[in-house]
Amino acid sequence: MRTNSSRLPYTLAIVLGTLLWTITAAVGDRTEPWDTPEYWTVAYPLAIVLAGVLGYCFPQRAWRWALALMFTQMLVMMLGGSGFGLLPLGLVLLGVLSLPAVGVAALASKVGSRRARQ
Repeated sequence: MRTNSSRLPYTLAIVLGTLLWTITAAVGDRTEPWDTPEYWTVAYPLAIVLAGVLGYCFPQRAWRWALALMFTQMLVMMLGGSGFGLLPLGLVLLGVLSLPAVGVAALASKVGSRRARQ
């Protein structure tokens, strides 16, 4: 899927991220998805896979889709009533948690680019 517009992949990343983090928080009955066991066993690995799929389908600067997907979690937490007191620490943690997703998206984008050229 080749496109010069970044609107569709950003939209997909934000919508998928919102759904993933909202469902995880609801299932775990918590405001912050990472406070649930389901986050570490299901949602976080799934987010990394989704980042890879987005990177494969939209290979141009694929790291952007991974960051959008992961940092949407902050939006979900803020809308869910989480306070701003630990916001700086939360941003640092999300940055660290984004690294595997960025790596997978970048790797998948190389595969996707090669496939598109064939």
